[in-house]
Amino acid sequence: MIDTELKEVTKFKRTDKKTLKQITNPVSDSLSEFRSFYKDELRTDVFLLDKIVQYLLRQKGKEIRPTLVFMSARLFGDVNERSYVAATMIELLHTATLIHDDVVDDAEVRRGFLSINKVWKNKASVLLGDYLLSKGLLTALDYEEFKLLKVLSDAVKKMSEGELRQFKAARLFNMDEEYYFKVISEKTASLIAACCECGAVSTSDDPAIHQKMHDIGMNTGIAFQIRDDLFDYGVDDIGKPKRNDIQERKVTLPFIKALDNASFFETIRMRHLMRKRKKSNDEIEEIVQFVHDKGGIKYARSIMNEYAQRALDELSTLPESAERTSFEELITFIIERKR
Repeated sequence: MIDTELKEVTKFKRTDKKTLKQITNPVSDSLSEFRSFYKDELRTDVFLLDKIVQYLLRQKGKEIRPTLVFMSARLFGDVNERSYVAATMIELLHTATLIHDDVVDDAEVRRGFLSINKVWKNKASVLLGDYLLSKGLLTALDYEEFKLLKVLSDAVKKMSEGELRQFKAARLFNMDEEYYFKVISEKTASLIAACCECGAVSTSDDPAIHQKMHDIGMNTGIAFQIRDDLFDYGVDDIGKPKRNDIQERKVTLPFIKALDNASFFETIRMRHLMRKRKKSNDEIEEIVQFVHDKGGIKYARSIMNEYAQRALDELSTLPESAERTSFEELITFIIERKR
């Protein structure tokens, strides 16, 4: 039997368990205002584009990224127009990358809806992604937010590099731990870091504060991605896992560490199984069992907790406040979330 390693006690200080709605309550008014701001930026008189955008707006996610912008902003001042511009730019960018990812992965579902590429085909999806990226750039220029534009342009560059690194590693099947962290730092954490930095930029002119929030976001983003990677190997803490990463032959930290702890023949067997384009349910569960047995889950979770603790430690250097407590609760939620 697979033991329930995912329930182990973490090293850092826990707060009382709260739902995401409770944690984000202090910025609920800002999130509501943001939704209106975001919707206004997406208005278009092109009929087909408007129809796709309206469908897109129904696919509401957890809004983690705009929440990070507003929570970061509140650490140093009041949420303002610059904060809404930052959150909107980031959401436009993030949504564009998700749409392009769905095209690349030939995904069929996104947030419980048929993916845009399945409804309107790949060409329309790619053009919509391009439209969202251009809107992000124009939003920055319309409001003359050149600092925000620089931060997000750098994030886009790193995200693209991370995606290409992952693509190369997947083809060569040579992902190791060092390369894995390089990929997730660029592909995922760079945007989380940009959220925190842009929030700070909107309410503070201090470059040292901007860098501090960037670092907090980077550590939070790495922990966020490791938690995502753990979902595929989950047992009873997240319902029935879909094992998408395993099906798609994505090598992540739990599998990498399990290979490090395996014998020569076990390594050959597991690499062979992971390379297979079509795996049976039994083969998938064999991989999952292997990762649990070889300590891959326990190790990945410990590393996730370390990065979360780094973010919390850096955050603790700021003055105590209700805003800081809310941010701490959000970081804890990110690594304890069930999906």
